[in-house]
Amino acid sequence: MRSDAWNAFIEAAEADGWRRIVDLFGEDQGRLGAFCVEAAGLRLDLSKQPWSREGLAAALDLARACDVEAARDRLFGGEIVNISEGRPALHMALRAPDGADFKAAGAPVSAGVEAVRDAMRAYVETVRAPKGEMGDIRAIVHIGIGGSDLGPRMVWEALKPLQPRIDLRFVANVDPADLAAALAGLDPATTLVFVVSKTFTTQETMANATAARAWLRTALGEEEARTHLAAASTNLPACQEFGVAPDRVFGFEDWVGGRYSVWSAVGLSCAIALGWEAFSELLAGAAELDAHFQSAPLARNLPVLLALAHIFNRNGLDRPTRVVAPYARRLRLLPSYLQQLEMESNGKRVTQAGQPVAWATAAAVFGNAGTNDQHAYFQMLHQGTSVIPVDFIAIAQAEEGPVEQQSILLANAIAQAEALMVGQANPAEPHRDFSGDIPSSFILLDRLTPRALGALTALYEHKTFVEGVIWDINSFDQWGVELGKTLAGRVLAELEGGPAGKHDPSTSALIAKLKA
Repeated sequence: MRSDAWNAFIEAAEADGWRRIVDLFGEDQGRLGAFCVEAAGLRLDLSKQPWSREGLAAALDLARACDVEAARDRLFGGEIVNISEGRPALHMALRAPDGADFKAAGAPVSAGVEAVRDAMRAYVETVRAPKGEMGDIRAIVHIGIGGSDLGPRMVWEALKPLQPRIDLRFVANVDPADLAAALAGLDPATTLVFVVSKTFTTQETMANATAARAWLRTALGEEEARTHLAAASTNLPACQEFGVAPDRVFGFEDWVGGRYSVWSAVGLSCAIALGWEAFSELLAGAAELDAHFQSAPLARNLPVLLALAHIFNRNGLDRPTRVVAPYARRLRLLPSYLQQLEMESNGKRVTQAGQPVAWATAAAVFGNAGTNDQHAYFQMLHQGTSVIPVDFIAIAQAEEGPVEQQSILLANAIAQAEALMVGQANPAEPHRDFSGDIPSSFILLDRLTPRALGALTALYEHKTFVEGVIWDINSFDQWGVELGKTLAGRVLAELEGGPAGKHDPSTSALIAKLKA
């Protein structure tokens, strides 16, 4: 049944691929209503995607044949969906309101989630209290990498006040310049260092954490420095050995994947810097989108439809790249966040059963904030040799700055989506010819509130999950990051004076050059 649905889907996509998107509007007067859906404060317009109603129907049939609804039920039911690691993936439990009843592999977890959340709230109030028991904290240095960094960093950039009472800085790269830049100008006496590592053994994170601890100790002494350390980790003994007091270690479970962890204690730095009310609203927005994803029919389900639009381009029309263009400076880190979410989750080439996949998987994602991008790679979108679909994201109402400039910003976002689709024929001057027929999705938020950001982030999380179900891959492991890390340990030992190892000639030459 799956293979038949795939064949029918490919046939429908190829048939639609010969038609221009703009012509589909003329052929179907009700197209806009059929391809626009609103939920959880988001408006998703997929009418500029290259599918007809028949193409959408084939895509929905594919989703049904791949048992998307049953897979969704297993996900929310806390069943083991991360097969290679034998774990559920229950990040939805982290943002569920009090009184929820989530279970992970049959074991109740909601009470534990609420206990950690209560402890986080109490700590937030302690740190934010002016001249409280921790003194007057004016800055937080958040140290993590990958999912322990990208989610909180994106949230902070999206929501931070123009003049934050507590500054929040991030350190991820083991390049010493990253830590130096984060610590520059800070007073250790008014700084909290927050270390995020599930195992408390991640090489890059622990190198930066050790250096930051030394910075605190040099200025404050060992005992005082301890009061300026906090951590999110599952390894309490390692945290204590490092110098973090037990009541300043906030745990999260192994069913929380790194790239899905901003809703957990990993987001504590954002909760402190933004305030607990804002963090609670972030969780509430994601929970609202969760409820929509869990209950809405496939044909009106935002994550399902966005996933199918992307699969229509990726698999039906062989388009391996996608742009994410948020027309909001505050969302400029969203493309980087989605690179990890989508490409680490679905950059796989074996099925759940370990067999080679029969179709292409994750698209390569890139992007930055509009309108900046219009003066960079948009040239390639309009007149390049490849068709690259775009996700446009826009905010209807400005929260700051000259109000009239928001109209200019929105006009550019809308016009770019129109120009990419419509094009402009100019046979007399080929350099001014725009072929058009470039597909796009348009996601509109009324305002960039914590709740709206939570819903937007959860939309892409569930979209990524739906794609993984249809491709029959495990979206929740990331074994591809391990080999390079293992080899880096061997190379490091050699760079620090250890015996030469067995490498390819190029690698051996690089090591020898650096040692010399």
